[in-house]
Amino acid sequence: MTETQARLDVLPLTPDRWADLESLFGASGAFSGCWCMWWRVTRAEFARQSPNKGAGNKQALKALIDSGAVPGLLAYVDGEPAAWCSVGPREDFGALERSTTLKRVDDKPVWSVVCMFIARPYRGQGLTASLLEAAFEFAAENGSDIVEGYPYESTKTRRPGGTEAFMGFTNAFGRAGYTEAARVSDRRLIMRRCTGDG
Repeated sequence: MTETQARLDVLPLTPDRWADLESLFGASGAFSGCWCMWWRVTRAEFARQSPNKGAGNKQALKALIDSGAVPGLLAYVDGEPAAWCSVGPREDFGALERSTTLKRVDDKPVWSVVCMFIARPYRGQGLTASLLEAAFEFAAENGSDIVEGYPYESTKTRRPGGTEAFMGFTNAFGRAGYTEAARVSDRRLIMRRCTGDG
């Protein structure tokens, strides 16, 4: 996607943009009623909130936004909601903090990109790298020196499935200036981008 093809605006998700997120996520809440709560709550809480197309997860995310928190960024292509990126201080994501696989690399304060969702018409156009760039800039504006994500590595012999795609792929992170900080499995990396102070 280039500027001559379409105008891209990436904006913080605030209460006045809630309806746009609803439109983007659709009835299924992006994927299986998640409403981007998977990394924010305990697994037991997630299970309780997930029935009825994730009605409880949707309510929890709406309450978070209404409280004044900004849980991520909403991307618009020519004014239409096209993509989502969940980004914030790592400690905001309780399930991530408890993860034994994705444990902290070091004791430095970081912001985390934990989820991305792109509407089907906009996939395969480089929008993920643009979101990751915007996430880094948003975190830096809010005082963070380090932003990290947890993508899967895609190879010629194996491409990650749909349930893995929501955390992104290493090639998109690389295009946005993120580099490997740790390899936690043969397919999963922790990748970081730092300011000059990071």
